[in-house]
Amino acid sequence: MNNRSMVVTLMLLAVPALAGPPGAGSQVVKQANEKISSLLKEKASPGSKEEKDLAGKVTTSVRDFLDIDELGKRAMVDQWTKLSGEQQTEFLSTLRALIEDNYVKGLRANLEYTVDYTGEANDPDADVVVTTTINTKRHGHPYRIEVDYVLKKEGDKWKAWDVKTDGVGLVENYRQQFDKIIEHDGFAGLIAKMKKKQASQGS
Repeated sequence: MNNRSMVVTLMLLAVPALAGPPGAGSQVVKQANEKISSLLKEKASPGSKEEKDLAGKVTTSVRDFLDIDELGKRAMVDQWTKLSGEQQTEFLSTLRALIEDNYVKGLRANLEYTVDYTGEANDPDADVVVTTTINTKRHGHPYRIEVDYVLKKEGDKWKAWDVKTDGVGLVENYRQQFDKIIEHDGFAGLIAKMKKKQASQGS
C-alpha cells in the first residue's frame, strides 16, 4: 500500500505544536500533538520492556485521538454492506493494528518538523476541519506540506476520522486502494496484503 499520507500523519503527531487560533478542534489536535510528541521523545532500547511500554502508551494515545473504525468504515463504503459481520470485525481490527504500528515506528524515528496551525472551519460533512502546515526540508530546501484534520464530536470528545495531505484524504486514498484490491483479489486478498504490510513495518 502507498502509505505516504499515513507517514505525514505520523510526522504531524510527532512534533511539538505551535500556537494556533483558538477553537475546540485546534485544541484537540494540539493536545494530541503534545501528548504523543512527549511519548516519542522518551527513547528506549529497541526490543526492551521500556520500549514495549512506550509503544502501548502511544497506541492508547492514537486511539484517543484518531477514530480508526470510522475511517475504515468510510474507506470501505463501497464494500461495507457486502461484508459479513465477521469480515467487518476482521477488517477493522487489521486496519487498527496496521495504523497503530505505523505510529509506534516513531519511537525509533528521528523526526524534525514544525507545525503551523492555519485555521479552523465548519464543514457540512464534519463538525470541524483544522488546517495545518508542516514545515520541513527536502533535499536541503524548505518544504511545506498542507495537512487538514477532519474531526467529529462524539459525546463530549472530539476525534479525527480523516487526515488530508495536500487535499487528498486517508479515507479517499484507502477507498481507492481497497476497492481495487478487492476487485482483483477479493476480501481475503485485501486482508492478506494488509497483514503483510503490517509485518513489514515490524521488521
